[in-house]
Amino acid sequence: MKDIRISLTKSTAKNKKYTLNKFLKQLTNCLFIGIGIASAGFGLKGFLLPNSFIDGGVTGISLILSKITNIPISILLIAINVPFIFLAFSTVNKQFAFRSFIAIILLALTVHFIPFPTITNDKLLIAVFGGFFLGLGIGLAMRGGAVIDGTEVLAVYLGRKTSFTIGDIILLLNVIIFSVSAYVFSIEIALYAMLTYLAASKTVDFIVSGIEEYVGVTIISDKHEEIRLAIIEKLGRGCTLYYGKKGYGKRGEILKKTDIIYTLITRLELPKLKSEVNNIDKDAFIVMHSIKDVNGGMIKKRPMH
Repeated sequence: MKDIRISLTKSTAKNKKYTLNKFLKQLTNCLFIGIGIASAGFGLKGFLLPNSFIDGGVTGISLILSKITNIPISILLIAINVPFIFLAFSTVNKQFAFRSFIAIILLALTVHFIPFPTITNDKLLIAVFGGFFLGLGIGLAMRGGAVIDGTEVLAVYLGRKTSFTIGDIILLLNVIIFSVSAYVFSIEIALYAMLTYLAASKTVDFIVSGIEEYVGVTIISDKHEEIRLAIIEKLGRGCTLYYGKKGYGKRGEILKKTDIIYTLITRLELPKLKSEVNNIDKDAFIVMHSIKDVNGGMIKKRPMH
């Protein structure tokens, strides 16, 4: 009876901890999305809209149609994104689609009702910083598990149906948008729009995966066992050992056998790894390369994914 009570107490405590963690995660998601909406709204109202600048994606389409039809951009942002939200139900999941729909509505309300001041009339500053704040907003919303630009959902869907990559599809869509903007506005505005898009896309990449970007590290050293233990014990990471031979040697010379260490860390952990390896073997050969994404194993999970 006592064992049953202890088991029930542990189970209740575990459930409470799980519920608390889930609540905190949802709260953090909402915070990311809220800040993202404010940032995107500021980029649009403070930089792009007052100066008839555009960006790629749904935002760019909305800006072009608003110029042609005089329909408020807030209405167009919702109307154009609606088909993509329906697509997200089948492409991603219902929760993601619902969060994205709410985020898009809040962005439209922000653009319509909040009177952000016009920051500058300098075209270069508008393109760079308008793209930066818009990209910051899109990236933060993605970290919160939503999108405020539906073209990414379309790119994912078409990427599954065709041989094109998601990046190729997004690029193609934006080329069409920029071509139309050159006709509706001017070639100069279209060129600045490309600069805005580059600033936004680079900001999105950094916010979503920049700091936490994974780095694959290959280490070749005679002291591989000490380095392996340092990676496990001091960095809390896993690693894989490859059997290999050192290739530097004259013809007919027997090549020395060695174990090659391979591990995945984030860029923030890279200096610590280098320091640990250097303390063990200053002559260790280290090769590093960026990793797009990973799954499984002893991998540190990126937040909000």
